[in-house]
Amino acid sequence: MSKVMKLHDLQPAPGSRRNRKRVGRGPGGTDKTAGRGHKGQKSRSGAGKGLFFEGGRSTLISRLPKRGFNNVGTTYEVVNLSQLSALEGGSFDRAALEQAGLVRRKNRPVKLLGSGELSRAVTVRVDAASASAVRAVEAAGGRVELTQAQAGETEKAE
Repeated sequence: MSKVMKLHDLQPAPGSRRNRKRVGRGPGGTDKTAGRGHKGQKSRSGAGKGLFFEGGRSTLISRLPKRGFNNVGTTYEVVNLSQLSALEGGSFDRAALEQAGLVRRKNRPVKLLGSGELSRAVTVRVDAASASAVRAVEAAGGRVELTQAQAGETEKAE
């Protein structure tokens, strides 16, 4: 009759597992300097100074010339006209769009885009709107109201 092996019977093969070397703990080969040599930065505790550390001088990345530009623009929550036409009601603001599930992130401004058709008059109050979206809403008999912060910037851009 063969013995059935069970999980609690499993153990590593003899000699395959060794205890870790505890350096700097008395005589026995790894005493005294504990394999770090004598003095110097790398012999001290916390010696790893990071990938780009160059002994205290400025790193290469900061010595090279900088080119181009970093234009961090505004990221909008986008609502299309096709999404508005699928909703019931004639007036939409941020709260109504959040309730309908079209706007999820509360810290981003809302922008109306002109993708899709609009067959009825609606009033939309958003932070920004594309020119094609404004034309389409007004052609359907509605109007787009921009919030105060964005309204001034849109007028300057036109």
